[in-house]
Formats: sequence, structure tokens, C-alpha cells
Amino acid sequence: MADRQHARTSVVVPIRSPAARHRDRIGAHLLALEPQDRYLRFGYAASDEQVQRYVDQLDFERDEIFGIFNRRLELIAMAHVAFIHTPGAPPGAEFGVSVSKRARGRGFGSRLFDRAVMHARNEGVELMFVHALSENTAMIKIARNAGATLERAGGETEAYLRLPAATLDTRVSELFEEQLAQTDYRLKVQARNFLDFPASVQEIRRGVGSARRKSGQ
Repeated sequence: MADRQHARTSVVVPIRSPAARHRDRIGAHLLALEPQDRYLRFGYAASDEQVQRYVDQLDFERDEIFGIFNRRLELIAMAHVAFIHTPGAPPGAEFGVSVSKRARGRGFGSRLFDRAVMHARNEGVELMFVHALSENTAMIKIARNAGATLERAGGETEAYLRLPAATLDTRVSELFEEQLAQTDYRLKVQARNFLDFPASVQEIRRGVGSARRKSGQ
């Protein structure tokens, strides 16, 4: 698994852990998914209300959310790692992912899975689960390429991946990737503010001009 993961991550993709304040952007991302993509992500034809309820119930303290933001600070891909604590069973986690249509073909789903696996290992998780519809070939391919065991039951597929224990390398790598993502996000915020500044100045000028015209009447 390590060799496959290294091959996929030769080019670093900044993956950030969104906070609760990004809940609106998470909702915008999921609500913008096309009907088929939403169906594959949730396993059923989720309505807008059901998607919003899912977003509202995200627990940023218990679980982990990972996201990829574009230059406009739009969330274009996200993963949800839900931790499973069952008495008498090994620590586990379930992985779910969604990628915007315009961001497909860049390996973002695999990158998010790699990031989730690294975090799960560092949190002591022994088993990573992926529950997907059997027609969700993209998700099943990600799990299979990672070396997961797949079990199909009717129209659904359950995959599980046994995770090795955390190492110094996984802990340092996670810290590095998180710092890189935070820096990337701050630079994108600064770039957006810089681009927005001329428009703000122009808006102020229009307002001043309008006020002058009114005062001269």
C-alpha cells in the first residue's frame, strides 16, 4: 500500500481540514453535485433538505473533514472520515468522498483517500471502511487500488482496509501537509482580497460620485 500511495502523491495537492465555519461551503459543494453524483455519494436520491440536514449534523469535533479548495476558495472536493467506536471491536473509520464535476480527472478522490488513511493511522484506527453502491466504480477503484478487501452484496459493495500502525513518518508527514494546506489557503485568501480590492474602490467611487450629484441638485 505504501508504494501505491507514494506513486499517487508524487505531486502534492493541498488538502485542508475545514472547520465548522466552512459549513456553508460544504453545503454549497454537496448541493451543487449533479443528481447522479449526489445519488452515488449518499447511496440514495438525497433531497436538498436531506443534504442540508447531513451538513448541519456534521460533528467537527468527533469526525474529520478534508477538503480541496480552488483559487476562488470554492470547495471542489471533500472527504468525511467518520470514526467508529464499538466496544470489543478494533477502532475503525468510514470514508466518504465527493468531487465536483469540473474537478474530475485530477485524482482528487485518491488524494483525499490517502490523506484520510494517514490521519486514521495517526489516530489509531485499524480498519478503514468504504460503503458504496456497486455502480460507484470510481470509489470502488480507489478502495481496490489501496489494497482493500471488497465484498459485494446485491447492489452494494463493502470494502475494508487494514491499516498499519502510525510511524514517525506518518505523523511528521501529516503535520507537514496540514501546514502546507494552511499556507496555501491563506495565500488564496490574500490573492482573492487583492483582486477584490479594485472592485471595492470602484464601488466606493461610484457611491461618492452619486452622493456629489445628489448634493449638487
